[in-house]
Amino acid sequence: MTNDLEMRQMTTPLILERNNDDEQDHDVITGYALKFNKPSEVLGGFCRFVEQIAPTALDNADMSNVVATINHDQNQVLGRTGVNLTLEPDDIGLKFTVKPTDTSFARDLMANVRAGVINQCSFAFTVAPDEDAEEWDESTRDGVDYERTIRKIDRLYDVSVVTTPAYPDTEAVVGQRSIDRVHKQAHKPVDKERRELLLQIEKDELLNSLNQ
Repeated sequence: MTNDLEMRQMTTPLILERNNDDEQDHDVITGYALKFNKPSEVLGGFCRFVEQIAPTALDNADMSNVVATINHDQNQVLGRTGVNLTLEPDDIGLKFTVKPTDTSFARDLMANVRAGVINQCSFAFTVAPDEDAEEWDESTRDGVDYERTIRKIDRLYDVSVVTTPAYPDTEAVVGQRSIDRVHKQAHKPVDKERRELLLQIEKDELLNSLNQ
């Protein structure tokens, strides 16, 4: 896959519902793969940031060939759009419903979801190449470098029920294009001047405290 592929995980209630649209009853898994305007925990890796996804992010996203998997494992496919996976953006976020195929790993998963042992999901996506697809603003919060807003998702690759985090809670997989944008922003002259000014203020405050 592309090196701009990103993954995000969230703890969300996964619900088993009874689907009796056909001659046989089937349990389906439903939940939200992502939610709009919901600030993340502090994520990290190349920098510390908090992000949220704008309600417009999926307006032009390619969701034509998305698979539902377990732990992003392409060998454990639960469903596919157009077959047994539906994706429905609403005011909250992206709701998904999958009627797992009758396989041993799917039956094991359903038992674990039913017992509440598994309650996390994740999604893999790429951000659109447009300049206005995302915003990185310097943060005033302690321990946070940037506030990121994702405005345009280019393509959704999968939604995944996960048994363990795809990455630690304090880290996130961020696309190379986004990393380059942040590095470019961090080297703007105005940002350098701001950082130098803040550093000088901190030095002045320290000297004042020592002289008191």
